[in-house]
Amino acid sequence: MAFSQILVAGLALAKRYEESRVPRVVVKEVPKYITVRVPVVTEPEKPVAPIVSRPPMPEPAAPTFSPAPLPAPTPVAAPAVGDPRSEKMVREARQARVAGDMVQAIVKLENALTQSPDDPNVHYELGLVHEQMGVFDTASAHYEKVFQMGVSKAGVLYEQAAAKLRDGFDTPSAMGKLSLGQVLMFKDPNDDAGEKVTLTIPSQKAPGEELDLDQVSVEVRFFLKNGKGEIIEEGNGKEWVTEEKWLTLPFDYAEGEEKLRMVYTIPRQNVQNEHLYGERTYYGQVVSLLYKGDVVDVRAWPPHLAAKVGPQPNVNSGGLPSPDTLPPDFDPNLPLLPPLPSQ
Repeated sequence: MAFSQILVAGLALAKRYEESRVPRVVVKEVPKYITVRVPVVTEPEKPVAPIVSRPPMPEPAAPTFSPAPLPAPTPVAAPAVGDPRSEKMVREARQARVAGDMVQAIVKLENALTQSPDDPNVHYELGLVHEQMGVFDTASAHYEKVFQMGVSKAGVLYEQAAAKLRDGFDTPSAMGKLSLGQVLMFKDPNDDAGEKVTLTIPSQKAPGEELDLDQVSVEVRFFLKNGKGEIIEEGNGKEWVTEEKWLTLPFDYAEGEEKLRMVYTIPRQNVQNEHLYGERTYYGQVVSLLYKGDVVDVRAWPPHLAAKVGPQPNVNSGGLPSPDTLPPDFDPNLPLLPPLPSQ
């Protein structure tokens, strides 16, 4: 029995030995990684978009209880002309201006100015005459003289002169239903936030014209001058507009004119950024008035900037000949002043 077990064990070992001599093939899968590069798609450079300002449309107000209105304050009166001869010439000059005889009005006022060189009535009336003639720099100089006299000497004429200097001058409508008035520009390079520019943009409606008020809008493009002397349109326009306000609400052209104030502030650069990107200063703007999406009037200052926005239906020089014609201590943020009285 023992011999038989030894024999079986030997046969089993012999079989294992024979099997171990037979070659075996082992298939092993090795993954190979392939890197596929995705082509980078660069977006095309976006054009600089203008600042678009649309007037707020009033919503129907819910009926509310309103207390009785307070009595209106007593208005400040215009001072009387000190010299009787000057008073007579101012009155005659006013009559000539209303009649459209500007030459006669100026002759009368120049004579009155000789008699009363510091009378606010004479200077304010001279400002009105030159404004109607379109000589805005001379008109601004006379309004500034009245403004510098203060309330104590000029009375209500001080506020009216301040409004003229702050909000711009009236110009006759020449574009049908709508047109832009004289754009007033005031620069303040010493503001804490940077170089601040205040624009007052009047738009005028022709008498008797009916408008869809929600279809009126104003576009403004701002241009800077860099350290190399290049004139560039700034792409941060909307970001740098620190105030955008329609001065008289509701927006209805009830008096024939509405005014938009826009404050544009160029942030100050640190020394490193100024070294990298160069100095930048405010250069000018192009203002477009749109109705139902169509440009109806354009004001460019300086005028050659109009070429940078393509052909337009009408281009005028906007703003005063120089912002330096405004008083050095002039505050463009004065509260709204009462409308000019009929003269």
